[in-house]
Amino acid sequence: MKLNYYPETDSLYIDLSEKKSVESKEVADGIIVDFDETGAVVGFDIDHASKVVNLQKLESDSMPVKSFAIAS
Repeated sequence: MKLNYYPETDSLYIDLSEKKSVESKEVADGIIVDFDETGAVVGFDIDHASKVVNLQKLESDSMPVKSFAIAS
């Protein structure tokens, strides 16, 4: 899973899979869900992210993570 924040558009993309998105659906105002060819969710796009989520804090609780990286 990857989190990508784009300050120029104030959008946050949560990439759940390396599979390609073939369909998108807006499920709430500014919240778009991307699906692969089988209908599985592969990502979320959140418009106006700074107004929707707290971008100053990132927490993980009981995640079975094998690797963790912070890219600049």
